[in-house]
Amino acid sequence: MSELVKIMPCLDMKAGRVVKGVHFVDIADAGDPVECAKAYCAAGADELALLDITATVENRGTLLDVVKRVAEVCTVPFTVGGGIADVSSAEAVLKAGANKISTSSAAFRKPEIIPAMIREFGPDAVTVAIDVDVNPAMPSGYEVYIDGGRTATGFDAVEWAKKVDGYGVKVILPTSKAGDGAKTGYDLPVIKAMHNACTAQIVASGGAGKMEHFLDAANAGATVLLAASVFHFHMIDIPELKQYLKANGICVSA
Repeated sequence: MSELVKIMPCLDMKAGRVVKGVHFVDIADAGDPVECAKAYCAAGADELALLDITATVENRGTLLDVVKRVAEVCTVPFTVGGGIADVSSAEAVLKAGANKISTSSAAFRKPEIIPAMIREFGPDAVTVAIDVDVNPAMPSGYEVYIDGGRTATGFDAVEWAKKVDGYGVKVILPTSKAGDGAKTGYDLPVIKAMHNACTAQIVASGGAGKMEHFLDAANAGATVLLAASVFHFHMIDIPELKQYLKANGICVSA
């Protein structure tokens, strides 16, 4: 694979702290977001994700003070998601220092906000996240979930990805509900199906537990490899992961 593959630690936030759950629940504390961001930049992360995981269900915006503090220490591009429901909430997050925004539930409920955000901020600043779970009744075998994985939509995940791709989004971030925090590997069929159906870059998210999982995701077509638990708790460190991927033919940054 000649395309550069990026490593993206994800800081899931709740009440201003970094947390990590399993299958979107069983939340455990994993530290201060500013300290985590600093450490990941120093360790060689290519990008960071900061996701306010309860903003949507608590019907509020992202914690802008945390975004500002992370922006002050972050030396790589970072994407912020959670509670971004319209152009004005996206603008507030970008003004606070984020490089990109990620929208999920709001984008599904009101797809017109996707082209509106692209017009306002450019395609490079807009990521659409798609939470998915297995549903054999769907054509692709996967269904879109919203509200932090709580609400089934009855909509096929790959069809939604194709629609999102049609708006000109550059990055699509599918997260497997079954894989989230389980450390059993990324959901490779979802990555492959979306990679084959879309021109956007696909982020692998949900399920990384060992270095082979990252390699599998890259070989399935993901160009951004996102993980949380394995990085937060030093089960895998980024320099070693990059060495491993490089040794296995994946193009990564130094």
